[in-house]
Amino acid sequence: MRDFHQPRRSAMIARRGAVATSHYLSSAAALEVLKSGGNALDAAITAAAVQGVAEPQMTGVGGDLFALISFPDGRIEGFNASGRAARNIDAGALRAKGLTAIPEQSGLAVTVPGGVAGWCQLMEQHGTIGIDRALAPAIDIAESGYAVSPRVAFDWADEVEKLRMFPGSRAHYLNSAGNTPAAGDVMNFPALAKTLRAIAENGEDGFYKGAVADDIVATVQANGGLLDHEDLAGVSVDDMKPVSASYRGREVVELPPNTQGFIALLILRILEGFDLASLDPLGPERFHLEMEAARLAYAVRGRHLADPQFMEATPEQLLGDSCIEALRARISVDKRMQAFGPLDMPGSDTVFITCVDENRMAVSLINSVFHSFGSCIATEKTGVMLQNRGAGFVLTEGHPNCIAGGKRPLHTLIPGMMKTDGKLTHSFGVMGGQYQACGHVHLLTNIIDFGMDVQSAIDFPRIFMDPLGLDAKLSVERTIPQATLAGLTALGHDWYVAHDPWGGAQAIEIDRERDILIAGSEPRKDGCALGY
Repeated sequence: MRDFHQPRRSAMIARRGAVATSHYLSSAAALEVLKSGGNALDAAITAAAVQGVAEPQMTGVGGDLFALISFPDGRIEGFNASGRAARNIDAGALRAKGLTAIPEQSGLAVTVPGGVAGWCQLMEQHGTIGIDRALAPAIDIAESGYAVSPRVAFDWADEVEKLRMFPGSRAHYLNSAGNTPAAGDVMNFPALAKTLRAIAENGEDGFYKGAVADDIVATVQANGGLLDHEDLAGVSVDDMKPVSASYRGREVVELPPNTQGFIALLILRILEGFDLASLDPLGPERFHLEMEAARLAYAVRGRHLADPQFMEATPEQLLGDSCIEALRARISVDKRMQAFGPLDMPGSDTVFITCVDENRMAVSLINSVFHSFGSCIATEKTGVMLQNRGAGFVLTEGHPNCIAGGKRPLHTLIPGMMKTDGKLTHSFGVMGGQYQACGHVHLLTNIIDFGMDVQSAIDFPRIFMDPLGLDAKLSVERTIPQATLAGLTALGHDWYVAHDPWGGAQAIEIDRERDILIAGSEPRKDGCALGY
């Protein structure tokens, strides 16, 4: 039971269906789909499309998609709709030009946007309402306009200088004065609405062929990229066999590489050797152990994670007992580990959506353009904000995540699910780039070790590592108590207060005994959980 003196949200409880997203317009649209007879996938795709308009800094038709779907019969399937690098790109040629990393705001960073293919193919295979109906709410607000919400306005303002660099972005994503909108300002996207309508009428062909494809190719190449029509035509949505691991008797289900899902499992397996439940959930000892486990797991990520065709070790090997025991043995409960080298950890802006319908089909779906507004390059005629997922590659010769033609980059995106006694009990995700794997761990340890409901687990204060390197400071939210910070200092950690709060979680619990749904939504964002 939450303390009602604390000004926080209660969990949303429903019987038939539930949705949780990071924007209230998408939650409302998704709930309407469920109430009108659509299934959880119909609702999730509808929500994703709305968020591409209402949260353009986070996601859109120019981004990628991953999903886990739990069907009423209990099976869970994974889907990878992430795009590939241009087939003609060559790391050696880029190094010869003096590049040491992929420029984030450039055509080189733009990989094939896979999200639209994901929407269309998943709807065709598992949806019931058709892509035209799923996109109708997004088309409506793109045409008629919507009032910008507070967190979206906050994020938008951070990127104004980058958006001013490109003519398409200036035209479509800044106001007539060349500024970003304030909270409450009404924005509309007529060019993007036409693009969405083309997809609604023609499916994938409305995006990967014709006028939209021409505009994407011209824009990317005008900004130094190599994507062409053949690259767009080669987009694919691939089935993925989920990976899972046990944590305190629960089965946590994630997606395999090229996502970082197994990194969340790696952290959990390391932590299983410590009695977290005996610790104060807000105490320094708890955060110390979680951050030390995360430092080790992210070092593994930096060494191994890539397109699975190029990885030298499998997730199963890295999650094996011998690897886990060796990593766990490096952690001291009394002091921070000594430095073991830097790791480049790119940031990300993402949306996570989860929906459960009355047949208990559950969808855990994540859509993203990577950095805030992706590459910050928008197509001039069609209003497509292009992702910069190619910035997730490295240029280090011989590294498994080195950029190459037709290769998928390391992806931070990870939808999640959890089973208890063989049955699905939770569908969840945490947006926030490199934080996502650690965010899954924070959420699940709050639920499993500390007995919190999903909303309380989401509300709880967060700590992460400085994204400039694993041997640098901890980045803490302002809600962390001073006594906890003093304790972390005594354990050898340096820290600073984060500019932005960490992550954005959404979660739905299926209470099998009472046949109800309990949902939580991120208070650090503009969304909500709704049900009926």
